Amino acid sequence: MDNNVYHLHGASSKRTAPLGKWHTEPRYNPSRMPVPVKAASAANPSHAPNSLRSKPSARTKEDKDEYGNSLRKAFHEVRELIVHGRLSPGSWIVEADLAQHLSMSRTPVRSALHLLQREGYVLEHPNVRKSRMVVAPLTKEDAGELYSIIGHVEGLAGRGTARLPKQDRMEIATQLKSLNRQLRTILQDKASAAGGIFDADRNFHRLIVEAGAGPRLLTLHRSIEPQAERYWRLYASSILNDLHLSVAEHDTIIEAVLAGDPDRVERALQVNWENGCSRLASVIEMFGERGSW
Repeated sequence: MDNNVYHLHGASSKRTAPLGKWHTEPRYNPSRMPVPVKAASAANPSHAPNSLRSKPSARTKEDKDEYGNSLRKAFHEVRELIVHGRLSPGSWIVEADLAQHLSMSRTPVRSALHLLQREGYVLEHPNVRKSRMVVAPLTKEDAGELYSIIGHVEGLAGRGTARLPKQDRMEIATQLKSLNRQLRTILQDKASAAGGIFDADRNFHRLIVEAGAGPRLLTLHRSIEPQAERYWRLYASSILNDLHLSVAEHDTIIEAVLAGDPDRVERALQVNWENGCSRLASVIEMFGERGSW
């Protein structure tokens, strides 16, 4: 009898075969089967060989950095156009023309406009076909809200300035007095120096804010200050007749800083902005709002 395996109706009888009698095929075991490289790469890229894994493209990172720089550039340049009146209040914004003027693609310009809309520099005006962006108008109501906000922000920063050591406050007061003298000089020569009103006044207020504000308050102030600048630059020549009032209010602020009194500094700054808003409102009533529909 040979040493084969016999199967009878599912049963089997086996005798031990001599070594090397025949070659048996290995049984199928899925866990021991080789996995194709491509299948492993698609199912789980982390299991793929290093040579087949996708690597971050240096070009992709460069593109992202370039886009980020373009977006920042577009944001600041469009904001400057608005603040300085080169994009007039209430005017339509043509995205393609703006991109051409800035020598960049429309994508960062479009993103910049959305950021400027969030900060109140542009508004979305619904049209029959589609919405379009317009430069935010300059109105009496908007000025009232804006001046109130910036007055309170500067008041909080002023409290910090008042708490500085005496020597620091004396140095700040010396610089504030110098800036206020510049404004007095403008009063003496109204015709030729009117353009310097905003710069001297802005530097006066910035000095106090930067000395006493924390990073969050400073960021907030920097975001709203250019919006106040829009009103100053457009109506500054008309406010010139009342400049002596602002100079006197600055003297009160300086005295409060020297005294180291947080409440006095805060209130003096708020009063300066409140009165400035009243003076601006009178000018707006006289010459009209700009860009309102």
